[in-house]
Amino acid sequence: MTNATQRHPGQRPARPGGGEPSARPPVSAPPPVHAAFALWITAVVAGFFETVLMAGGLVADGDTSAGELAGGLLLRMAVFSAAVLTAVQLRRGRNWARLTLAVGLGVLGTLSLVVEPLRWLADGHSLGDAFRDLGAVDVLFGASRVLHLSAVLVATALMFLPTSNAWFRARATRSVESGRR
Repeated sequence: MTNATQRHPGQRPARPGGGEPSARPPVSAPPPVHAAFALWITAVVAGFFETVLMAGGLVADGDTSAGELAGGLLLRMAVFSAAVLTAVQLRRGRNWARLTLAVGLGVLGTLSLVVEPLRWLADGHSLGDAFRDLGAVDVLFGASRVLHLSAVLVATALMFLPTSNAWFRARATRSVESGRR
């Protein structure tokens, strides 16, 4: 900082009577970051629900071996766990977590959610085909997928609003400053 009266966004003012502001960055995230955290958790819960529906369908149809099912479930549980742990770090102001969620789930995760329906449409099926033979599980899965995808897209956008950017920048600046002391 060039002068003692300038503050970074999210920085606490100096203590009354002078002295340095607290060495810790602001603890509470701004509302968009809290909302993004809640939406990431929502996306994970929706993904878990979709996994349960999918696994139940595969078992009922006999379309997979126990080993294939277990491998797929383990992979999904690892991704869900990593997403929750990373979202917690996001809420704590870790910029690496914001970037990891944006690229890992905001971009790659979104592609994984939409590639199969797009491939199905590209194979010559129509939306009418999709709705013709819908059952209750299909409707639940589709509703969950829409919630899942919406949560990911909105959470990604919220993490990069000006308020969020200022808070992450202030946290990084304060961390660097407290590391120099």
